[in-house]
Amino acid sequence: MKEALFLLADLWMIFAGYFYGWRFIRRYGNYLLGLEWMVVATSGSNFLLWSLLGADSGSVLYDVAYFFDAFSRSVGITLILIMGLMKVTHRYKPSLGVDVGVFAVATAAGLFLRHFHGADLHADRAAFSVAVFYVVVNLLTAVFLGYFVKRLWDAGARWQAIWTGLVTAAGTTIAITYDFFPLSFDDANRTIFYTAALATWGTQGFVYFRAYRALHDHNAALDANPARATETLA
Repeated sequence: MKEALFLLADLWMIFAGYFYGWRFIRRYGNYLLGLEWMVVATSGSNFLLWSLLGADSGSVLYDVAYFFDAFSRSVGITLILIMGLMKVTHRYKPSLGVDVGVFAVATAAGLFLRHFHGADLHADRAAFSVAVFYVVVNLLTAVFLGYFVKRLWDAGARWQAIWTGLVTAAGTTIAITYDFFPLSFDDANRTIFYTAALATWGTQGFVYFRAYRALHDHNAALDANPARATETLA
């Protein structure tokens, strides 16, 4: 039963990443969010394949999984997420060079930080510092998402604001639990934790897309007719 729920959670994250990532690019021309969503989906696909092939820690898929994990936890679902959402909060339009540059930074971070996965946080000070870094950047991102929630609420998108707040709180809980608070009742492969994490990350992809769409539509309505700025979008 646990394994089936794990697979369903991973498939949900894969679907949400590819489907809404493509929609970010096709509908809004937002390559920052679109490509990051697809990175998350590719990470889930790799994780699924690794699990189905026996979950061998010596497999190259194991190293790839840690690269994707470090990519998104350090820069992807932090800096890239913020920059992508700023398109509807601040009318921010990054240049192609900025898009390429930030993904290059994320790639470098993923390649470097993946080496610290699995280390004993009590014995390895560098690994402990990296784990703290992941939590700090997640909390800073949550602060911006709190602002994003306020913008949604003020735009009349109340349900999107509520769901964005809830899924952000869930994501932060996963980030804090990830390295520092392993579940005592979980198995050696942390199946329960990863099931919850994959389900949360997939839901973040879905909820953030809908929230982005709501604020985009509000901005479009305001541009067309400023008197409609307070019109309810929920």
